[in-house]
Order: sequence, then C-alpha cells, then structure tokens
Amino acid sequence: MSALIFLSMVLTAGTVRGQTDIADVFNRVLKRKKPADTTAKPAGSLVLLPTIGYTPSTGFQFGADVSGTRYFGNPETTTLSVFDAYAALSTGGMAILQIKHNIYSSGNTWNLQGNWNLGKTVMLDHGIGTTGTDPGLFTLRYRFLNLNENAYKELFDHFYAGVGISFNYYTKIDNQSQDSTHPESFNAAYSLKNSYSPDSYFANGMLLNFQYNTRDQPYRPYKGIYLNVLLRSNRTWMGSERNAVQLRTELRKYWSLSAKNPEHVLAYWLWGSYLLNGSIPYLELPGTGSDNDQRTGRGYTIGRFKGPSFMINEVEYRYPLTRNKLISGVAFFNAETASDQSGTKLFQHLEPGMGAGLRILFNKSTRTNLCLDYGFGNYHSKGVFVGLNEVF
Repeated sequence: MSALIFLSMVLTAGTVRGQTDIADVFNRVLKRKKPADTTAKPAGSLVLLPTIGYTPSTGFQFGADVSGTRYFGNPETTTLSVFDAYAALSTGGMAILQIKHNIYSSGNTWNLQGNWNLGKTVMLDHGIGTTGTDPGLFTLRYRFLNLNENAYKELFDHFYAGVGISFNYYTKIDNQSQDSTHPESFNAAYSLKNSYSPDSYFANGMLLNFQYNTRDQPYRPYKGIYLNVLLRSNRTWMGSERNAVQLRTELRKYWSLSAKNPEHVLAYWLWGSYLLNGSIPYLELPGTGSDNDQRTGRGYTIGRFKGPSFMINEVEYRYPLTRNKLISGVAFFNAETASDQSGTKLFQHLEPGMGAGLRILFNKSTRTNLCLDYGFGNYHSKGVFVGLNEVF
C-alpha cells in the first residue's frame, strides 16, 4: 500500500477553456481573482509535490517531486519540453535522487533525453523468469549510480536518429539472507554462475537510437504514436564487466474516441528488451519497472519478473468523470513475460496484471495530473501505485 500527501504550486501563462485544475480549486477556496480564460498554450509550468508514501520493501517514504515544462520554440511547431527532479528517503533505508529531462529544440530539430539516478535502495527480489510458480522472496539492498543520455536529430517529419551513452554502477550489494530456505541471494547465485562479483559491477555501453513520434503532447497524449528502437552495446573497454548487445523496443499508440471529449482515450504500450549476445549483470536484467519511469507492470513490485529478455504489453482506457475534467478514471490490463537461463523462452509463461485508478488534473494547460492506481496480479500481488502524469 502507498499514499501521497501533496501540495501544488503552479506557474503558467495560460489555461484551457472549460476545464478546472487544482490551481482553480485553490483560487476558489482562497477567493483569489480568477485569471482570464484563454486557449493560448503556456510558456511553461512548475509543479512541486512534497510526498509521503509506504511500500513493503522500502517502508515509509518522504520526499519531493519537482516537475517543470517549457517550450523552446513556437508551440505550434515545437513539442513541450519536460524536466523532473525527485528526491526521497525511507524508513527502510532507501535514499535516492533522480533527475530526468526530455528537451525539444525550436522546431523539434533536436531532442535530448536524459535520466540520472544516484542513491541506495532495497527491493523485494523473486529471482529470474516467469515460470508459473513463485520461487520465493529475498530482500536485496544495494547502492547505484545510473547516467543515461541520448541525443536525437530530426531527419524528416517526426523521425529521429541518435546516439547515446549509458553508465551504470552497482556496489555494496547485500547478499546476506535471513531465510534458511534461501541461504544465497538470487544476485549471488546468478553472479557466480556468470563470472561476476556478487558485491559490485559496472555495465557501461553505447546507444544507437531510432525514434518516430507523432504524439500531440508528451504528458497526456490524446492521439498519435511513439516508437523507439534502441541498440545497446556494452563494452569492456568502457568499463563493463562483460561485452553484450541488447535490442530494446518501445511502442505507444493513442486513439481519441470522441471529438467532443478527446479525453476518452484508448492507449496501448509495448516495452521489450532482448539480449542478442553476451552477458549482463543481475541488476541490469530487464523486468517489471525497467522503463525510464519505472511504471510498467502495475499490480507487481519493481523487479518482480525479469530475465535476459523481457517484454510487457499494456492497454488502458482513460475517461473523464466530471464535466470540468478535474477528475478522470482509468482501467488497465497488462501481461509480462521473461526468459531465464534454464531454457524458458519468452511467451512460455505470461503474468497478467489489472486494475483501475483515478486522475486529478493539476495543470490543464500542460495536462499534468496526479495518478492513483490500484492493481493486482498473480501470487496474491496487489498494491496502490501513485505517480505524477500518466503511466505512459
């Protein structure tokens, strides 16, 4: 279970006619003068969310999330750029700092994407694969530094090609078990089998990217498609423990189901990572929550299923609940699959998850919203998932 207490501070240069967001609610409660209504797109926005939450693996969490947006060109020809910074501490020993950006230059000529993470964390680890049985549970603690940067150049309308670099370091990995049935952690067993140190390792590589993007907005699209294909090559000369080549694919498609109420949206998400050759460390294995925002696989904890190759599909229906669009709802279903090193291939076992949620509109100009979802899956897995902006 998790919960969120929030405070919003929004700075905008415009609103959207006929909609109500949290800023409007605050203005009415405090009896502030209502700004003139206009359909002009904003110069930018800033949202501050002090947070408090709880998960079984990390305990109570206290932190803050700052999310900002800005247009670096004509809003008619330039996609909204997004910035996000998040920091949190927990009673279970987690301490993290995350900085992300997705920047579009004027006219979308360049697109710069980055994701930086630093801290220590704890995760509930169930081992590798989706075998149809629960292999047990191990609490894994470690410290990490992840730096990922990608630069895309628009080659023609909506199509980009680019290069990037990924630097990932994991250290002080706690492999001690309190469970006599699992005297050795899954990380230690995998690491020793594949010639890694179970205590620390690097996974550094080069990235080659291809992207096609026609979404009408990055936060909460009503229509369009996003396709990203990434080839990653880990190299020992860059500091990696082993050479490896991975193919990663991501597809997001959105259908607006109503011209009068475009917020009625059917959305589809496919995320996959496939090991083509070589070997990658245990904490680099793709799995539940391995996307940039760690939001795939609602209904399960992060890392619940993983393997050398992994794929998840998700479909979601989004719909407004109030006429002023302040509150909306979603219903979702997902299914994930993973390979292992014992002969299990992708699609031999599927692990489903499903649920429903609410959305509260924070900033109508940028479609920023608070997501509160309840999901459940196999093996009595269930929980509340809280985040800023749509899951995908």
